[in-house]
Parts: sequence; structure tokens; C-alpha cells
Amino acid sequence: MTVTKLLIQPGAGVGSLIDAIDRAKEIIQIVIFRFDRGDIEMALKRAAKRGVFVHALVAFTSSGQGGDQRLRRLEMRLLADGVSVARTSTDLVRYHDKLMIVDKSTLFMLGFNYTYLDTERSRSFGIISDSLDWVQDAERLFTADTTSQTFEPHCDTFLVSPGNSRKELLSFISGATRQLLIYDGKLSDPEMLNILASKVIEGVEVRVIGAAGRLAVGVEVARPILRLHAQVIVRDGEHLYLGSQSLRSLELDARREVGVLLYDQVIARQVQQTFEMDWENIRNSHKAVLSAATATQAGGAIGPLSPEASAQIVQSAVKEAIMDAVMETLQQSPDMIPLKETVKEAAKEALAALAI
Repeated sequence: MTVTKLLIQPGAGVGSLIDAIDRAKEIIQIVIFRFDRGDIEMALKRAAKRGVFVHALVAFTSSGQGGDQRLRRLEMRLLADGVSVARTSTDLVRYHDKLMIVDKSTLFMLGFNYTYLDTERSRSFGIISDSLDWVQDAERLFTADTTSQTFEPHCDTFLVSPGNSRKELLSFISGATRQLLIYDGKLSDPEMLNILASKVIEGVEVRVIGAAGRLAVGVEVARPILRLHAQVIVRDGEHLYLGSQSLRSLELDARREVGVLLYDQVIARQVQQTFEMDWENIRNSHKAVLSAATATQAGGAIGPLSPEASAQIVQSAVKEAIMDAVMETLQQSPDMIPLKETVKEAAKEALAALAI
């Protein structure tokens, strides 16, 4: 029987991760994007010292001032303590997934980094699971990314970007009949925004804590009080998406991101209760809960747009795409991400908008 446990931050802390590392008998595989938790680092060192094969895959780059230097210093410390360290390729804009696999049997799928900020001062979530399908796909992905090989997921509930994330998330959202509750700080992909707007017209309640682009007509959006580092969707109070990818073109199509689709009423409702608590706290703080757009098309359906309206939509999508891509590039080393990649990603989002 598959056992899955939900981690809600802040609150859950990192005790579950440290306990799993300390109980490991043979192998620990861990993917690192940001890392400043000394207690987790010490646990990894203890594991290596007692003979566990600890294999760390460290991102080639991390945003933020001094991020790359911190990763390189971490690599050196881990190597000095017997940890095997590999670095991700430079083929994608970013490797942003957060995974840990213990003894080929337990998967930690995390929305948060191994940092104090993410685990103690941010709203985020994680999943611990012994699902064989997820563990096997996670292991295959880890091997592919440590050896710079291509990867195709075998399991349709294990979402990998680039790969099956866009297809499976579109299907997941399309299946909503009553409600979609979304944590997402960067919801800007035109195709995703359009499907959310269509769900509103179908009568589905759609609420977002975070930010959403203007194409999400009728979607209610609330700016979080607590720092947000979560990409989660609760569908109809029963089904859950949780991962590292937001509904943003770069994270669906050009970065390594990983998530899961979970059909578990108990866990879905735990996240739903947390969302409702956060939503109510926002209301009580007198921060406005804003609509992403002021009105839907008359007659309850999205009809043909006028040329003027189409131009406005495309202009908005292009602006969001370019700003996202430029900000992404500014966070990277310029010799790693050529300008043509920025233009390519901006054009991709603009073309998606034209298809609306």
C-alpha cells in the first residue's frame, strides 16, 4: 500500500528529511538548487561517514547575489566529507527541481529549497511517498540529469519540465467541475490563463494566492501576506498538484521542474484548509482580493475577439513574456544564457497568446 505524507511549511520543518537521511542504509540521491541548512548538511555528512553512498546533484547556477559561489562552496564541503557530487548541465535555462530519494524506496518531492527562508518563513509544501512509480521515475530522472542524458517520464502523474508538465497540467485543470484553489506566484502562461478563464465561465470557482496575468478573466487573485514559495493546485477538494513548476512558460517548457499529481482526499483537503486559512488572513489584513480581469464575455461564453481586443491580449502576453525572460536572464551568467535564448522564450509565449 502506498503511503504519502504532506509537509506544510512553515511548521513541518526539516525533521522528516533529517530522520530519513539518518535512517538511510545504502544510498541517498539529492538534487540541490539552494542550500543553507547546516543541520541537513551535517546529516548528509554523517550518512557518508557510516558508508551510505550519498550522491548530490547540484545546480550549475542559482539566482540571487552570491548564489553560485555558495553552491560551489557547498560542493567543496560535501566532496571533502565523502559525498559524491555532480553538477547539472547548462542545456536548460535552470535546474530548479527539489528531490531526495532514500534507499530507492522513499521520495521527497519538495516545493521548498533546503534553506531557512523556505522552511521557516515561507508558505510551501512537500510530499513524502513510497509510490514505486514515482520513485522509479525520480531515480531515472536523477540518473539522466547526472549524466546529461535525455529523459521521458513513464508515469503520467510524475510531471517533468520540459516533458509532460504542460500536457498533464492542462488536463488536470480542465477536469475541474467545482473549484480550483491555486498557490502560484508567477502564473503567466497564456494557454494556462485562458483555460482558467474558460473554467470560470463554466461556473468553476477559481482563486489564486499569488499573482496571475490579465488573461485570467474572472479569476480572483489575492496577494500573499506570508512569503510564498509554493506551486500547488487543489481541484474540487479531492485532487492535488504539487511541485516546483509554476504555470509559467519558462517553467513548463525551458527549465527542469518536477511535480506530482495526487488523488488523495485527505491530503488535498489539508492543503485546501491551509489555503482557506491563508485567504481569510489576507481578507482580515485589509489587503484587497482583486479580480484578474473585470468582466467576462456576454452570454456566458468566450466569443470571437475584436482585432483591438486581440491586439491588447497579445501585447499583454508579449510584455509579460519579455519581462519574465529578461528577469530570468539577468539572474544568470551572461556567457551561459545567450540573448537569443531570451528572445526565443519571449517569442514562444507571444505565439501561445496568438492561439487564444
